Amino acid sequence: MSREPADRPLGAVSVTPGDPWLPVEVFDRLGSTNDELRRDPRPYRVVVADVQESGRGRLGRVWTTTPGTALAVSALVPQPPSGASWVPLFAGLAVQRAVAEVAGVPTGLKWPNDVLVPGDDGRKLAGVLCEWLPVGVVVGVGVNVDTARADLPLDTATSLRAAGHPGVHRTALLEAYLRHLAAVLREDTGPSGASVRAYRDACATVGQDVEVHEPAGAIRRGRATGVDEAGRLRVRTDGGTAQVSAGDVVHVRLQGTERGGADGG
Repeated sequence: MSREPADRPLGAVSVTPGDPWLPVEVFDRLGSTNDELRRDPRPYRVVVADVQESGRGRLGRVWTTTPGTALAVSALVPQPPSGASWVPLFAGLAVQRAVAEVAGVPTGLKWPNDVLVPGDDGRKLAGVLCEWLPVGVVVGVGVNVDTARADLPLDTATSLRAAGHPGVHRTALLEAYLRHLAAVLREDTGPSGASVRAYRDACATVGQDVEVHEPAGAIRRGRATGVDEAGRLRVRTDGGTAQVSAGDVVHVRLQGTERGGADGG
């Protein structure tokens, strides 16, 4: 595990994730790492900001960072064999694996890509926002690393520090995330391949009673029974089985303690 002073500035020369990534571009301050990447969308380009002032989360949420304490990164990846809709799910899996490797922290992966810390009342540690372009998918990731509890933007969020794991270096976490994302994409061979199976195995939502808060405002209640070939959540309700492609999911058994938090981009 990497436990160096977490307030050391990120530096482009110190980040070496290796192939297939281009040299990582580190900015002191950006409005949005996703927006910066979209200005020059080259495959495997990586943009990181020490401070992100107007990042976006899913469903129009805003995500900002406290200087020196969070990881805000966007990367452009090609569409994998399983389809572009799987990229957000694969990104969540890569974040989960990176946190386990670098910080030794067990996390839960809530569909589609929220990384939760069960030991911290299920609060949200990291989130993902993807945007689709003709040349590939922009993957924006936000991870609260060394943010103090009092500085977190929401009570529903957590950080590695707030969850009892201070001193995790953002550079090590960034490198691990990029390596794991590249590996998941490389090992993706289609809907029945290793990467899809790995996500399904890791997704804590499957088997849970859930409430799905859909973008239009409707709430769907039922049992999450699986993830289909398009990456949609299958939910068995009183009226039959629905395929959910977007929405906020609440694990009903954790309701009242399950938390939300960071997003990317």
